[in-house]
Amino acid sequence: MFLVVGLGNPGREYEGNRHNVGFVVVDALREKLGLPDFKAKFGGAWTRGDLAGTPVVLLKPLTYMNLSGDCVQPAAAFFKVPLPNLIVVHDELDLAWKDVRLKAGGGHAGNNGLRSIIERLGQADFVRVRVGIGKPPPGFRGDGADWVLSNLSAVERAELPDVVDNAIGAIESVVRDGLPAAMTRVNTRAGASKG
Repeated sequence: MFLVVGLGNPGREYEGNRHNVGFVVVDALREKLGLPDFKAKFGGAWTRGDLAGTPVVLLKPLTYMNLSGDCVQPAAAFFKVPLPNLIVVHDELDLAWKDVRLKAGGGHAGNNGLRSIIERLGQADFVRVRVGIGKPPPGFRGDGADWVLSNLSAVERAELPDVVDNAIGAIESVVRDGLPAAMTRVNTRAGASKG
């Protein structure tokens, strides 16, 4: 079984934020797979079904980003998901907008959702689907925290479906092909697209 977690903040005021791309990806994956509506549990919203013949649980922590681990840890324990089968989808300042990369383990790179999950699990060896949102452009008034909580631009909103499709493809590849093969496919393609 795999547990796919999309990070974000609950509430309508955050819906269009860059920080909420994890929620957007998991919502789209639920729709694509035709899974039941989300139900409340673990301080989050979850649903389950099959992806490529493999049982999968989708989870959106509704604890606010900086307490994501308070939802992810009990869900992972309840479903007895081994750490390598935990996939966390999150926004990534250090990647350009539209870049999607896979990573296994590592630090939290300033992402408070990842920080919370690592603290609660006591380990960092889970899979990350990193969705690039880029750094604040010149002239942006504020810091990185302000940038992630700002809304996507009209151009970015138009491009978002392709970004979401790429992130879903990365998740499907991890489940279907295993992480090494998925990383080769996804990260090589991402590198080539920067051309």
